[in-house]
Amino acid sequence: MSTFTMGPSILFCPADRPDRYAKALQRADAVILDLEDAVAPENRERARTCLVGNPLDPARTIVRVNPVGSDDFAADIKALSSTGYTTIMLAKTEDPRDLAKIPGYRVVALCETALGILNAPAIAAATNVVALMWGAEDLVASLGGSSSRNDSGTYRNVALHARSQVLLAAGAHGKAAIDSVYIDIPDHEGLLAESIDAAASGFRAKASIHPGQMPIIRMAFTPTSEQVQRAQQILDAAQGASGVFTFEGKMVDEPLLRHARATVALSDALHHSLRDNPEE
Repeated sequence: MSTFTMGPSILFCPADRPDRYAKALQRADAVILDLEDAVAPENRERARTCLVGNPLDPARTIVRVNPVGSDDFAADIKALSSTGYTTIMLAKTEDPRDLAKIPGYRVVALCETALGILNAPAIAAATNVVALMWGAEDLVASLGGSSSRNDSGTYRNVALHARSQVLLAAGAHGKAAIDSVYIDIPDHEGLLAESIDAAASGFRAKASIHPGQMPIIRMAFTPTSEQVQRAQQILDAAQGASGVFTFEGKMVDEPLLRHARATVALSDALHHSLRDNPEE
């Protein structure tokens, strides 16, 4: 199973709104065409028809399907078989055995219930899983709570625990982790702070519900020119060193070299992506 390369800014788009498909993909690095929560139950059959009839680039598209065992799941998979899409997001992933029911697809497992969070390590180990994402509001709802965030806008402790659990589970199995959406759309400052934290913590991407959030997420995940320059200087200094060495008065060992390599690689990848997919 190949690695997950989409992101860092990923935008949800209702699958029953084909008029938004191309616009969403133009603004984002990748798009999630949503057959689940973004579509009213009575519109899901139409959403599947729209999905089949309005193709996007499969390399930059994820399709969120309804949970295994739901009335819509089988119909979603049948519709997908008539498309070129190969990456799906499985809503409310809870049981690793469910992943065996969708062979042939790269799966982004969405852990958004208490059981899904607790089973995240086993879910991440599934061979067809390429990434894990966590969902804050569905998780708290599954616990009988009312909000994932405090009045200050920061996550409650239970949400922070779930966020860390999914990130650690993904990392332990070499899979990508995608951070949850930021639902306070006008709060760009809060989104930027949370996105910077996500990138620094090891999340590979962040999902979003509004196109206006795309530049902010991309900014947070893109290393600054100063960071890239310093990382390259550290790597250059390592060429003439043997083992641990000092750079600008600070110790540099293999973990710091890995950080430097990751910074340079991420910068190269994002600049390559911008060249291939410039915003119009």
